[in-house]
Amino acid sequence: MNLFVPKNKKKVRKININKSNIQNFEKEIYDLFNQGKIPYPIHLTKGNEESLINIFHYIDKKDWVFCSWRNHAHALLHGISKESLKSQILNGKSMYVSSKKHRFLSSSIAGGIIPISLGVALGLKRKKSKQRAWLFIGDMTSQMGLFHEAYKYSRNFNLPLEIVIEDNGKSVKTDTKKVWNLKKIDFPKDLFYYKYKLAYPPFGTGKWVTFK
Repeated sequence: MNLFVPKNKKKVRKININKSNIQNFEKEIYDLFNQGKIPYPIHLTKGNEESLINIFHYIDKKDWVFCSWRNHAHALLHGISKESLKSQILNGKSMYVSSKKHRFLSSSIAGGIIPISLGVALGLKRKKSKQRAWLFIGDMTSQMGLFHEAYKYSRNFNLPLEIVIEDNGKSVKTDTKKVWNLKKIDFPKDLFYYKYKLAYPPFGTGKWVTFK
């Protein structure tokens, strides 16, 4: 299963960015990093563009988007311009790209965006807003107690929080199932989910190193 969309979800907009647009942007950052023009950590994405594009069809431009340190594609898809995104990366913000104008926030802290997204969802409900908060997390973070508490709270109080599991099977550099001693990881059926393999390592532009 490469992409799972919960029942009764409707697409709300068209996406004008394609797979090549995202890959070309990341290649530009890749080259700048290797030329020594970005003396800061970078986290590149390649291999999950099509699933992300499909998911962003369901995300309104005025919705809030919260994601982790591998966020460049998410930022572009939610409307942050290439110029603005590139400027943030050149200034060392690859891991925590943000834009109040575009209602976009990312964090390099594992699980750090979970309580923030929950709080925003609660605020949206209290204001009787039609907008939603979107939480993108990896398979590693989905096993944290913080996530399970936030998920339960959001569902018990019917908050407008949409959750996307981005499953690359890794907890940084180790197999997630080995980390948690699990044979299988089951996710609730009201979450968006996609499985992918990245072409770039967790950090920088070198080669993958997997710890057994």
